[in-house]
Amino acid sequence: MISIPPAGHVVPADAADLDTLSQVIADAFHDLAPSRWLIADPDARRRIFPGYFRLYVDHAMASGTVHTTPDRSAVALWLRVGEHPEDQPDGYSARLSAATSPWTSRFVAFDAALDRHHPAGVPHHHLAILAVRPDRQGQGTGTALLRAYHQMLDRDARAPAYLEAADLRTRQIYLRHGYTDHGPPIQLPDDGPQMYPMMREGHPESVTAAAGASVPGAQRASRSRCCPAGARRDTPCVPLATGQGPVLVLARTLPWRNSPPGFRRWATRPG
Repeated sequence: MISIPPAGHVVPADAADLDTLSQVIADAFHDLAPSRWLIADPDARRRIFPGYFRLYVDHAMASGTVHTTPDRSAVALWLRVGEHPEDQPDGYSARLSAATSPWTSRFVAFDAALDRHHPAGVPHHHLAILAVRPDRQGQGTGTALLRAYHQMLDRDARAPAYLEAADLRTRQIYLRHGYTDHGPPIQLPDDGPQMYPMMREGHPESVTAAAGASVPGAQRASRSRCCPAGARRDTPCVPLATGQGPVLVLARTLPWRNSPPGFRRWATRPG
């Protein structure tokens, strides 16, 4: 039986973690079918991917929430998405080309395929990336990251979560975490692999009983105890860790925003 790390093993990432976490994602996603479709040559993929995923981590640090573990062996990138898409960030196309050339056309096609299936008209939280370093997979680390954010969604945001699963095996894992299929599979062009859009509705009634029991050491504090005085009702609090041990602190306070095309997707892989 896999032992799930406690909520105190989820910590906020900062700018110093940018390169390390980009490499974690590159290593975790190296052999996935969508990755092989993007760049068939494994050596080129190994060279290109850290810079490519650096775009994601950098964007999520600026505009979303990035959670990791004390040893930086796993990472989750969450973006809050509004009702309508917005334009790409300034310079995105140039940065994508610089990071992925000469395979940029594949990455552009990948963006377009996933953007066409992304939910519109419903504010939600997008799990853009969940990755665990290969030597730490299968130990419940990814599940701990996932549950920590789900607890926040259920307790405070009461908003749905969306992701694109990389393959059928990953889809089965997310089904066990309360996600359901959100439309037909996403077919990548040129006989590429399929990916699986999935949505999870909030479950506020199960926050303290189910989540607290399933994650050893999880906090069972009320909102009035975990959020600072004066915090807005729609501001999420999420279980994180500090040097003094597990506590409940405010996640990054951001207004609802529209995650732009090019950052609304990628395969997710819990471990």
